[in-house]
Amino acid sequence: MSQHFLLSAKARSLSLSAVARLSDEEALETFKAIRWAPNDGKPYCSKCGGLAPYARKAKPLWECRECGHVFSVTSGTLFASRKLPIRDYLLAIAIFVNGAKGHSALQLSRDLDCQYKTAFVMAHKIREAMAAEGVERVGGEGKTVEIDGGYFGGYVKPANHKENRRDLRKAKNQTGKRQVVVVMREREGRSKTAIFKTEAKSIPAIPQHVAEGSEIHADEASHWDILQARLPVKRINHSQSYSDGEGEGCTNQAESFFSRLRRAEIGVHHHVAGPYLAAYASEMAWREDHRRIANGEQFRMTINSALKQPKSRLWCGYWQRKA
Repeated sequence: MSQHFLLSAKARSLSLSAVARLSDEEALETFKAIRWAPNDGKPYCSKCGGLAPYARKAKPLWECRECGHVFSVTSGTLFASRKLPIRDYLLAIAIFVNGAKGHSALQLSRDLDCQYKTAFVMAHKIREAMAAEGVERVGGEGKTVEIDGGYFGGYVKPANHKENRRDLRKAKNQTGKRQVVVVMREREGRSKTAIFKTEAKSIPAIPQHVAEGSEIHADEASHWDILQARLPVKRINHSQSYSDGEGEGCTNQAESFFSRLRRAEIGVHHHVAGPYLAAYASEMAWREDHRRIANGEQFRMTINSALKQPKSRLWCGYWQRKA
């Protein structure tokens, strides 16, 4: 029996100890090599494109000879206006991508010996970098896309005594905060997630995310019937079976995504609903799509995406606005 990829040496191409031992100069050179890869790691002005900036002596800053713009290796990226050393950002990304089911902000704050607020924003910036690698549409001619939904949030704690407990199936006894994550997962391809109030309300948006010519696989829920007027749909009745031969529908890949998201919710974060649910769903889609890639390559992909993204409008100054 062959060894699973995740248990093989090929899956372990990144060592946390090696990242932690980097000096400030080595960490800076790593960022430079990734940020300015088109110029062989040599800095150039992000404002005018000038290729001959000169370095300042006091800090790791550069000033463009042509336009006078002063910049650092993280200027204009997700990590702009940083306060921590560059090595800490490399270490945070390495720790984050190594978590098979995610990594909580509280644990990250203990790993880096920083405030919870700092770790919370840093983790969400890394999730933003992961989400930026996503695709607009999945599927295509001759490809199969599995669709399913999972509900999160809106938990109501049962009363202690049986006579005081309410029927939570009734809308009047619910909080109204419950949301559904709908995943559209292409077999041997990428995953696309979106947040809706109910599964039925996702129907109009699905054609925007699933390319024409795709074959849809869904469960027995009646609201998926509408899709059959637009796309070929195969169904599977989960009360009877989860997979029933090649000619029938199967949503096991979509269920695999929700398995990872549920385990992240229960075992790591304990709560992933509310306004941040989309970020956690995108993170788990990224982890599912890249689960057979070595952790060193995941590390480089995440840094590269973070340094390509502009300054975060959501997370820059987050606590100053909402604390």
